[in-house]
Amino acid sequence: MAMKPVKRVLRPERLRRVPEQFSWIDQALVGRRFIDRCDARAAALYLFLLTVADAQGLSYYGTGTLAQRLYLSEQEFEAARAQLIELDLIAYQAPLYQVLALPGASQAPRTATRVPSVRSGSNAASVSLAQLLDEAQRRRA
Repeated sequence: MAMKPVKRVLRPERLRRVPEQFSWIDQALVGRRFIDRCDARAAALYLFLLTVADAQGLSYYGTGTLAQRLYLSEQEFEAARAQLIELDLIAYQAPLYQVLALPGASQAPRTATRVPSVRSGSNAASVSLAQLLDEAQRRRA
């Protein structure tokens, strides 16, 4: 029986921190196989929109700018956008894009998402994502 590899941080000096302005990608994008339904161009557009969107998922990047930044022709870009709209991942009304909650996900905002503690040992306890973000904010101040 093969042993499961032990997870370890490979480059501690490059450990990711929550930046002041951040975006996130819902793991359900992979877990529920939404990403499998996108071609590479649509996935690139989705990643770009996730990265530049505000807290409500909104961005105002123009078609020409997005196509240029993603190295897509106008036709390739429009096909990628259409695919994301068809998959119900984004909404678009020129010039506004909205990255949508994944289909089937609860639309009610969550007040606290439980995540495992970053502490180790027998004193480890669960903390909410909100608590982690609050602590990160306090450390920055």
